[in-house]
Amino acid sequence: MPTVTDIDARIAALADRMTAAGHLVDQSWRPVLHAVPRHLFAPPRAYAAPGGEGGPPGRPIDRAADPGDWWTAVYDDMAIVTQRDDGAADPAIDQGVPTCSLSAPCVVLPFLHLLGARPRDRVLEIGTGTGWTAALLSERIGQHNVTSLEIDPDLARTARENLASAGYAPTIIEADGLRGCPWETFDRLHVTCGITTIPYAWIEQLAPGGIAVLPWRPAGWQGYTVRLTASGDGSAVGTFHGPAAFMPARSQRAGTILWQPHHTDEADVTTTSLDPHDIAEHWGERHVALTQIPGLVCTVWPEDDGSLSLHLAEAGHPDQSWAACDSQPDGKHIVTQYGHRRLWDELEVAYRAWLSAGQPGHEQFRLRVSQEGQRVVLD
Repeated sequence: MPTVTDIDARIAALADRMTAAGHLVDQSWRPVLHAVPRHLFAPPRAYAAPGGEGGPPGRPIDRAADPGDWWTAVYDDMAIVTQRDDGAADPAIDQGVPTCSLSAPCVVLPFLHLLGARPRDRVLEIGTGTGWTAALLSERIGQHNVTSLEIDPDLARTARENLASAGYAPTIIEADGLRGCPWETFDRLHVTCGITTIPYAWIEQLAPGGIAVLPWRPAGWQGYTVRLTASGDGSAVGTFHGPAAFMPARSQRAGTILWQPHHTDEADVTTTSLDPHDIAEHWGERHVALTQIPGLVCTVWPEDDGSLSLHLAEAGHPDQSWAACDSQPDGKHIVTQYGHRRLWDELEVAYRAWLSAGQPGHEQFRLRVSQEGQRVVLD
């Protein structure tokens, strides 16, 4: 095992890289990173998963077989997959669905910065995972102010052990985090799993002026970092702060479905001048506007020849509507759609409305959450 001095050097180097990349804005988090060594929350065998396109491929890491590579991965700015298929598969093998990870520092620190938890704040965390973020919050504001909910009993047990090894004992509750803690009110809500439908219980449990930071992932669309502020009247308003890719909350996994065309012989076939490339490119800026289309699931299928097919489906409907737009070199792009909703038509209307509004970026939209539901509006 490396010496304390070597571990401190690894943490300092990681913090330097995050600062240079713009991920560590608040330097007061530096001593917190040193106080909560990340390796205490990484299992002996796992899978290192670098983020971003064009980056290095993922790889298994094994502390016993190759300790040098394990330490390098743990103190690199990447996610470490710690569970697959809810514990049924080996996390170190790139097979099965990742269901828990030691999140990348470049994701964790911006979330905690947006959360802005103060020493007197009561913080509720949704998704304990490995326990690393609960430990960071415990060091920052005191473990007595931190409550973390974890739906998986095995993960909760491991998190408690990890936290104890780091010297922390925040309140860890085995429960579905989407219900929150109805018996308490919190000043901050920190969510570590992708959310399609924001539970209204969270809004009810936030004190007036309370803040929630969460990865909001409308069905099928890219996720966004959202910072919600509770108004005190039973509603909250959120701002968008760039993309976010998190594993979905377990009880909301069904919110995203695969494109499943049916009744193809009854589908309508038309053409459009709107190139599906224009929808697929610059994903984040355009798609905040398109999240106003309820229940829309979108999948992009690029081809080797440069053409592209955009697949649309209706989430949560037993006889879902579907559509496809296939790009054509002559500019007459083929649209096929079926069902009680004409999904391509809805998307085209929303996209043209976005163009007419001056192509506003994600920072110009707001997410409003109330007892009636959630909706995206242009500020």
